Amino acid sequence: QEQLVESGGGSVQAGGSLRLSCVASGDSYSSGCMGWFRQGPGKEREGVARIYMNGGGTDYDHPVKGRFTISRDSAKNTVYLQMDSLEPEDTGMYYCAARRLGYNCQLRRGDFDSWGQGTQVTVSS
Repeated sequence: QEQLVESGGGSVQAGGSLRLSCVASGDSYSSGCMGWFRQGPGKEREGVARIYMNGGGTDYDHPVKGRFTISRDSAKNTVYLQMDSLEPEDTGMYYCAARRLGYNCQLRRGDFDSWGQGTQVTVSS
């Protein structure tokens, strides 16, 4: 069974940076779409960014535009999330998600087929 494994979370002060990684085992998502979601304390899980594994097209949720960058290494079935200028509001559990289809990929939970276990990001003021 395909698995998504995240790494790279941690604690950082406001203004700092973190880089998250997600490795997908197997090739089911190599032509699809991968993304990052997050869930803050007492909040719903929300989409942060997504990328098409073939063409590399990206989309971001408005609060992270200009601060976060999603990228991928298709040969390694890996997606990254570079997070700069972190704010306390960015605190939460970050989840990697993957979708087999490589089109119409929106930042909606229902658009994705598989999920990782999550990695915690904590930003202190």
